[in-house]
Amino acid sequence: MDKKLNHELFTRHPDNPILSVKDWPYNANSVFNAAAVEVNGQTLLLVRVEDFRGISHFTVARSNNGIADWDIDKVPTLRPDPANHPEELWGIEDPRVTWIEKLGKWIIAYTSFSKGGPLVSLATTEDFKVFERLGPVMPPEDKDAALFPKQFGGKWAMIHRPVARSPNIPANIWLSFSSDLWHWGNHQEIIYAREGSWWDANRIGLSAPPLETSKGWLILYHGVRSTPSGSIYRLGLVLLDLENPSHVIRRTDEWIFGPKATYERDGDVDNVVFPCGWILRDGNIHMYYGAADSCIALATAKLNELVDFVLSCPDHSSPSDWWKS
Repeated sequence: MDKKLNHELFTRHPDNPILSVKDWPYNANSVFNAAAVEVNGQTLLLVRVEDFRGISHFTVARSNNGIADWDIDKVPTLRPDPANHPEELWGIEDPRVTWIEKLGKWIIAYTSFSKGGPLVSLATTEDFKVFERLGPVMPPEDKDAALFPKQFGGKWAMIHRPVARSPNIPANIWLSFSSDLWHWGNHQEIIYAREGSWWDANRIGLSAPPLETSKGWLILYHGVRSTPSGSIYRLGLVLLDLENPSHVIRRTDEWIFGPKATYERDGDVDNVVFPCGWILRDGNIHMYYGAADSCIALATAKLNELVDFVLSCPDHSSPSDWWKS
């Protein structure tokens, strides 16, 4: 079947789910929503692990082929530190990792769950063993953040998703800039949640970190549709201008991946596919995603097919109210 008609640009790995609590070296309720990077030829996942209190931490899992034979840290790699970072009182969640060549470090953007709500925190590492927290950089409620690997006009750029306290205001994707990674400004909305019965109406958020291509920055995002039986998380694509990431070139109207398999439909939170990382290898995208907040799965796609598909979508480069239609 034509993938454009099937709404699936990614192919699920036949061995899914590739990681679950049965693989874990210590007791946990669930493993999901992992950042994914390539380090020294290995696939490294920084996995969100939820304990039996409902509090999350991060643990590293490594694999030579990114599919099986995972070497998982025997104890949590990065735990919440509420004594020194009170914003982490109720856990740390959903990491997204970006290699910053200029700094020679990985930057981890993650959600800290504070008493005031979830917020964006940053940390750095060179080896995924020792971490330096930069602390919170966005107030609550804010999450789904990741950095671009390059600077724009001498400033770092970060995508994130603040949520207004008012239930009548949609949750849109924002872009902010910083000269020092601590102080962020020039905040601007760049991708809007649609309205009505759209699959991405009312609430959207970044999934994997931005990926540089010759045609623009490829953005994978999730949209949440509320139904009488609960929410459904699906994925779409956006292409941003290489030199001006606040400029949207194209956006998919249809979702390109959604929950279909049993492990995506049934879990702690049903009907969820939630990627926090993808790896480009030999022209192929390896997307690691949390399935139903209960396990980790893998799906693959050809990068050129993703870019060609989003470029075939309607032109959203000019300001308009298309997203309200």
